[in-house]
Amino acid sequence: MKKRYLLWICLLYPFFIHAQTSSKKTKNTSPNILIIVSDDQGWGDVGFNGSDIPTPQLDALAEEGIVFTQGYASHPYCSPSRAGLLSGRYQQRFGHENNIPYQKVKETDGLPLEELLMSEHFETQGYQTCAIGKWHLGDHEKFWPNNRGFDDWFGFYGGGNDYWGRLNKNKAKNSGVLQNGEIVAQEKLSYLTDDFSNAASKYIEKYSQSEKPFFMYLAYNAPHSPIQAPKKYFDEVAHIEDGHRAAYAAMVVGMDQGIQKVVEKLKETGEYENTIIIFYSDNGAHTNGASSFPFRGHKGMLFEGGIRVPFLISWPKGIEGGKKFEHFITALDVFPTLVDASGVEPPNKELDGVSLIPYLNNKKRKAPHKTHFWRYSDGAGYAVRHGDYKLVYSGYKLKHLLFDLENDPYEQSNLADKFPNKVNELVRLYEEWSIGTVKAKWYDPHAANVLKEEKKRQSFLDKASAGEKPKKI
Repeated sequence: MKKRYLLWICLLYPFFIHAQTSSKKTKNTSPNILIIVSDDQGWGDVGFNGSDIPTPQLDALAEEGIVFTQGYASHPYCSPSRAGLLSGRYQQRFGHENNIPYQKVKETDGLPLEELLMSEHFETQGYQTCAIGKWHLGDHEKFWPNNRGFDDWFGFYGGGNDYWGRLNKNKAKNSGVLQNGEIVAQEKLSYLTDDFSNAASKYIEKYSQSEKPFFMYLAYNAPHSPIQAPKKYFDEVAHIEDGHRAAYAAMVVGMDQGIQKVVEKLKETGEYENTIIIFYSDNGAHTNGASSFPFRGHKGMLFEGGIRVPFLISWPKGIEGGKKFEHFITALDVFPTLVDASGVEPPNKELDGVSLIPYLNNKKRKAPHKTHFWRYSDGAGYAVRHGDYKLVYSGYKLKHLLFDLENDPYEQSNLADKFPNKVNELVRLYEEWSIGTVKAKWYDPHAANVLKEEKKRQSFLDKASAGEKPKKI
């Protein structure tokens, strides 16, 4: 009897082991996705673009990945740029071409709910989704990340915040940092950049135990104003003598070190090789110590300094790194690129970008784009890039400016009078594109602000030349 019992155990053991093994969940092999967005960081504010600010972690990602030398944001300031990134479509197609108003919270002001976001799509495709940091796509609760495809959210819904977690007395109590919509006490916060980096690291550790791949949107508010940084980052910028620039640089250093912590956690959990990391700034440099050098202009402008930004992609398992991609690309390409790379079903809507994967893997040699458009609301201006030519219509200079970016990347020579036919060609392209757009759904004071800026510029010039003696006739 005993021998018969042992015989049955021997016969059934392989089937028992197979059943046990089959019941275990195995991790989905689709790549993880990590989109890192910096805020108002200029093209000249990263080491891989030759900056005086040390960014060793971003430089390492650039070395292991691909740098886009002509990477563009889809808008020259914050909220519309993020709307374009997450929707994969021109924000002018759905009326989100202005920053969210700073007045009283309105139920109507936010990225339209009928517009499909990356987070919503990847959530339906089996991804665990998480948003950390700045949102700025609608102050009303219905527009918050937890209602836009994100399973988890740690951050704030507005456009800017005090880095120490202090609340302006005129702001709502829930305008500070929230955890899935619930207020996080100030005493639990340290320095927002560090807090967001720590949260991302913890989430990665949590997600690494899941059978699902993760989609994380890590949107720092650094280095957006106010210029605030802890002293621990000052040693890294001791070589920068301009105090304003040094304080700003310390914010960038803090973000870079936070990204290092996140990347180290990816490596520690074995997720790094199969994680697609995209880093870019939502627009060009602000005017409080940041730099878009050597390009013309800054945040809010349609010159290169307002829209050309630091931009890279890294995916060790899927893309050969150590290269620079010289053709121009935009943030609208991120959505279709990630859909292609991850192998998920394409969304049931037309995207305005293209997948960059075949270009990055040398299956396609031509440029991904021929033409791209930017526009302010209220007639404040627009820009068209068509091949190497770029047309800017300035609503405050009240004229067209035409540049040949191949020979004049810093936009110093206006060719509009020399090539009127080229101006007319690009104007026609813009007018044709405009047919598929709608008016802004809410007001933005940008047009008035750029007029003030132009007048301020002229006042400096007038003051500087006030002592000049008139020429003798």
